[in-house]
Amino acid sequence: MTILPREFYSKDTVSVAKNLLGKKIIRKIGSNEISGIIIETEAYRHKDDPASHAFTKITNRNKVMFGEVGIAYVYFTYGMYFCFNVVARAPKTKAGAVLIRAIEPEKGVNIMQKNRKNANLKNLTNGPGKLAQALAITKEDYGADLTKKSKLYITEGTVPKEITTSPRIGISKAVDNLWNFKMKT
Repeated sequence: MTILPREFYSKDTVSVAKNLLGKKIIRKIGSNEISGIIIETEAYRHKDDPASHAFTKITNRNKVMFGEVGIAYVYFTYGMYFCFNVVARAPKTKAGAVLIRAIEPEKGVNIMQKNRKNANLKNLTNGPGKLAQALAITKEDYGADLTKKSKLYITEGTVPKEITTSPRIGISKAVDNLWNFKMKT
């Protein structure tokens, strides 16, 4: 499988969010490789998006959103979950990232179940915190280059037959932006 090049992420954040659907996340844990197909994403931009972590200013938490595209932005939320994003934005835009909200597990399901302490496939990776836990993504992955073969990267995949759009989940600002994208499975 071909790893997505940096140029893939150097486009409008909303477009990248749609185009990530059907792509594959590869995670290496020791000698094990686990993977899943991206089936849900959300776009977060800069000054035109009050729901974005990059809306007001650069902080230690969000600084990677202002850096090179194709880099992992991992943050801790609600005092208990990590969320996995990939930095993506058009060249003239200062910041942006795509939240990977859900995957369809493909390889290493037993490892994901162990990581989540959950055998239920339906609820294994159907949310950003669940996905990060299943793939063992933590703050150690913050800043990882997803365009190189390493312990975490994204490859080509399938082209979705149908994509649905809706408001982003769990936000109270910019709720009229239909920047949540799901691939029909």
